[in-house]
Amino acid sequence: MSPQQSERRPATTGSVKTALTMTEKIFARASKKPQLIPGENVWVNVDILMTHDVCGPGSIGIFKKEFGQDAKVWDREKVVIIPDHYIFTKDERANRNVDILRDFCNEQDIKYFYDIKDLGNFKANPDYKGVCHVALAQEGHCRPGEVLLGTDSHTCTAGAFGQFATGIGNTDAGFVLGTGKLLLKVPPTLRFVMDGEMPDYLQAKDLILQIIGEISVAGATYKSMEFVGSTVESLTMEERMTLCNMVVEAGGKNGVVPADSTTFKYLEDKTTLPYEPVYSDAQARFLSEYRFDISKLEPLVAKPHSPDNRALARECKDVKIDRVYIGSCTGGKTEDFMAVAKVFLASGKKVKVPTFLVPATQKVWMDVYTLPVPGSGGKTCAQIFEEAGCDTPASPSCGACLGGPKDTHARMNEPMVCVSTTNRNFPGRMGHKEGQIYLASPYTAAASALTGFVTDPREFLQ
Repeated sequence: MSPQQSERRPATTGSVKTALTMTEKIFARASKKPQLIPGENVWVNVDILMTHDVCGPGSIGIFKKEFGQDAKVWDREKVVIIPDHYIFTKDERANRNVDILRDFCNEQDIKYFYDIKDLGNFKANPDYKGVCHVALAQEGHCRPGEVLLGTDSHTCTAGAFGQFATGIGNTDAGFVLGTGKLLLKVPPTLRFVMDGEMPDYLQAKDLILQIIGEISVAGATYKSMEFVGSTVESLTMEERMTLCNMVVEAGGKNGVVPADSTTFKYLEDKTTLPYEPVYSDAQARFLSEYRFDISKLEPLVAKPHSPDNRALARECKDVKIDRVYIGSCTGGKTEDFMAVAKVFLASGKKVKVPTFLVPATQKVWMDVYTLPVPGSGGKTCAQIFEEAGCDTPASPSCGACLGGPKDTHARMNEPMVCVSTTNRNFPGRMGHKEGQIYLASPYTAAASALTGFVTDPREFLQ
C-alpha cells in the first residue's frame, strides 16, 4: 500500500492545480483566475444579461441613477430584453412597463428586444417571443461554458446547456448593465446521479419533484446542483431545461447538465458564436452526492402549498380538482404539449374539468398547431386538444403561473383546486390565496384532466 500523502498547500509548493467542478470552472474562466474555491467572492464577466417587463423597468431605473441618464450599456449585443409576464392585460401599469422597455431599447439600440405592440393579436408581432427562459434557448442565447444572468429566479433553466445561469435582483442587473461584471460567491456543488432506464410514464418534472422532495425547499440553498448519469444523458434538451428550471425551488444557486451531443445538436441552427464546454474533473470535490435509480420511480405531485410537499400521484387519487393548467417555462414547451396530447390520444376520452393551455412562446404555439403528434394519423396537438374539449390554446406568455393582473388568462380568481405543470404552489401563487395547486408533470396533469381527480398517468399510458 502506498504511503498516504498529506495534502500539500500551494503556498509552499508553487501552484498545485486543484480539481474543479463544472460551475467552479465556469467561474474561474469568467473571473480569469486559475484557481478558486467555494465561498470565495470573485468578479465575474457576464456573457448575457436578460431582463423582462416585471424587473426591467426597475433595473433600468437603477442603471440610470447610478451611471447617469445618458449612460450606455456595456454591450448592446449582450443584453436580451423579453416582455413575457404581464402582457395580455388591460392593466395600464403592466402595459406601461413594456413601453419603458421599448423606450430604453430604442435609446440604447439593444439588438435583442422581442417587442409586442398589438396585444389583440400576438401573431401580428413577429418579434414577440413569450416566456423568457424558453425564448433564450430557442433564440440561441444559451451556450455551454458561458455566464447568463437574468432578473428572474427561473433563469437557472439555462443550466441545461452546461452553462452557469442564475437569477439576480434589479440592483445587480443595473450594475451589470453598466459594467458587464458582477461580484459573485462561488457556490459549492451537490451532485445528483440519476441512472436507470426512464419509464415511459415519467418525465423530467417527476425527477426534479423527487429531488426537491428528498432535500427540501432549502436543501440546496446557495449551492450548485449538477445532474449526471445515464438517465440525464437520455433526456432531450427541453426535458433537461425542466430539470434545471426548478433547482431554485430547492434553494439552488444554479443547476447544470454537462453538455453533450444532444446539446450540440440542439445548438447547431441556434447560434453561430463559438463556445467551449467545461466538465467537472474526476477528482472534483462535491459537498454531497445523491443517487437515484429512476427505473423504480413513480409519477409524483407536489401537494399544496410547497414544491417539496411530495406525494405519489396514485396516493392523491381521491383529490377532486376544478381545473388543469398546462403552461409556463416549466411545463409549456413543445414536448410538454406533445406529452399531454399523447395521454389524450391514448385515452380517447374528453376532459372532465376546464383545461387551460398556454404555450410558452410563439414558436411553441406554432408547433401546437402544425406538428403532427406521433401515432395520431397526422393530427396536431391543437386538433387533439379540441377533440378532448380543452380550452383553446392562449396567446404565449407566463399566463397565470404567477397570478398577475385580475384579467390574466386562466388566473384563479376564486378558491379552487388546480393541477398545474408550473413550478410553485405557494398560497396565492396563481391568483387566489385560498387556491390549492398540485404541481405535476404534463402526463399527470393530462391524466387528471380526463378524470377530474389527481390521477397517475399509468391509468392511460399502460
